[in-house]
Amino acid sequence: MKLLVVGGGGREHAIIKKLRENPQAEVIYALPGNGGIAADAVCVPEIGAKDLDGIVDFARSHQIDFAVVAPDDPLALGCVDRLHAIGIPCFGPDAKAARIESSKVFAKNLMKKYGIPTAAYAVFQDPAAALAYLESAPLPIVLKADGLALGKGVLIAQTRQEAREAVKMIMEDRAFGAAGEQIVIEEFLTGPEVSVLAFTDGTCIRPMAASMDHKRAGDGDTGPNTGGMGTIAPNPYYTEEIARRCMEEIFLPTLKAMAAEGCPFKGCLYFGLMLTPQGPKVIEYNCRFGDPETQVVLPLLKTDLLDLMRAVEAGTLGEIEPEWSQGAAACVVLASGGYPGHYETGKPIHFPEALPSNVTVYHAGDRLTEDDTLLTAGGRVLGVTATASTLEEALKDAYAAADTIDFEGKYTRRDIGRRALEALTARDAKA
Repeated sequence: MKLLVVGGGGREHAIIKKLRENPQAEVIYALPGNGGIAADAVCVPEIGAKDLDGIVDFARSHQIDFAVVAPDDPLALGCVDRLHAIGIPCFGPDAKAARIESSKVFAKNLMKKYGIPTAAYAVFQDPAAALAYLESAPLPIVLKADGLALGKGVLIAQTRQEAREAVKMIMEDRAFGAAGEQIVIEEFLTGPEVSVLAFTDGTCIRPMAASMDHKRAGDGDTGPNTGGMGTIAPNPYYTEEIARRCMEEIFLPTLKAMAAEGCPFKGCLYFGLMLTPQGPKVIEYNCRFGDPETQVVLPLLKTDLLDLMRAVEAGTLGEIEPEWSQGAAACVVLASGGYPGHYETGKPIHFPEALPSNVTVYHAGDRLTEDDTLLTAGGRVLGVTATASTLEEALKDAYAAADTIDFEGKYTRRDIGRRALEALTARDAKA
């Protein structure tokens, strides 16, 4: 089979590596791919992930048998719709279903209409109205740009002044572009966060191993929000009882709600959850695999990924029960100094001669020169993932491997997985 994967980051690299395990995968094309992905797929750097005309022309001319559209932007723009129109099977939602991520207003209104637990909220198109609302709103408070903002469009204000500045930044300064035309202001929830990715064909849903992301740039969850500085799986806070509640109160109701609205969801549906004292609530939906959650979830998947994706497209997911490893995985992101603000690129990346067999490096932001030198080309450069029988071992191995890779300005959080280990210790003490 000729496969096409749209995207060029660490998530796409993890997907490609897993797809390669299927013996039917004759060739995998990555549009645009990146320097490190070039070792596992044929990269086409001249066709960007949002170049829908280029993607469609390439898929047609290369007789692609199956496509995976991984990033949010092309999904929201209708890449799957366009590929379906020329008869190419795809993994991913159409543009109508992708609104569950591309518009936070759509998602919040959907949850309110169908009784899916989430934070109380208000929506504003006018900055003055938003500012007036904030004068009496309880603090801290969460402000979200409506549209896609590379995972950075969510701001938490501890004071009224911070809230006013967030409104100005999103709606007036347009720090996130058109994503800030509307703003969602919602109550601040407390509790452990859990990320659950799930395969779904619109009727059946198969949750993946739960994970824990680390969004803030600095140790101790300080600093600005990023796309994610590291992840672990499974998430120790996600117990069997919580999983049962989420299935009954959130996952299945979301599928039914999307179908009732005339936009059934097929692909990978990501649930960002907060385990509040009142029970699990939805913080956000994503319409695709999370990044860097994918880099710890897929290494634990024992069932063939291509088989699952094809079942999602065919509507036969109910015939497959995915199998998962009993161990743990940890991913440590190596970022360019200054990320998510200003950072420099073009720095040579130095790797050790060999890495342990339980360690995989997923390339997120790098490029390959004509003399085969890998240079940094983004904020998040690499994701170093280790699998092991325990989370403690996986974290130890991931950090040990990450410390053998170097580039000028390399920055890494040193506390990935700390809260998860504390949770495991507390759970063991109760047992």
